[in-house]
Amino acid sequence: MQPDPQLIQDCLRQDRSAQERLYKACFGTLMGICRRYHRDREEAISALNLGFFKILSNLGKYRSEAPFQAWISRIMINTIIDEYRRSQRYKQSHVAVDFTEQTAYHEEPTFQRSDYQLDAEEVEQLLHRLPPTTRAVFNLFAMDGYSHKDIGQLLGISEGTSKWHVAEARKQLTAWLQAYRPHLVPDKARTTNE
Repeated sequence: MQPDPQLIQDCLRQDRSAQERLYKACFGTLMGICRRYHRDREEAISALNLGFFKILSNLGKYRSEAPFQAWISRIMINTIIDEYRRSQRYKQSHVAVDFTEQTAYHEEPTFQRSDYQLDAEEVEQLLHRLPPTTRAVFNLFAMDGYSHKDIGQLLGISEGTSKWHVAEARKQLTAWLQAYRPHLVPDKARTTNE
């Protein structure tokens, strides 16, 4: 998705109809990201609107050499991370636990995406069953390609804690798959968890 340069220029001039066309063009990409991080559709739309506002606010910084979809995706993910950090501080429910010394994260069960034939809605439902921090870390690592070091810096946790959350997510997702769709779980994953 590479928008027409004229559309970007019109948005920069605060043309509301151009902004609406850009919103509609970006909606699918941004909503896909938001739905991975938010259980509730209304929360996802709220996050999308906040992210789109940041996209519009920073549109003058966009350079056409970069893929537009990658640029807007990065802004959306950063917006979600910022909101997550704000919410964690507000709730004061985030307990910093350093799992660096524990070895549980080294014992990850096999979880290859190609081994599972699930539709997007089923994957989304499983992801939303994970605790919020585990879901956020897993999404950043497995879906958005962040390193454990980067996740640690973004969320204010150690690399070991990030690895633990990914291992915990994989373990939990594999267990849920075994329980509800055992024919989709490869034999290797089944024996790892038994």
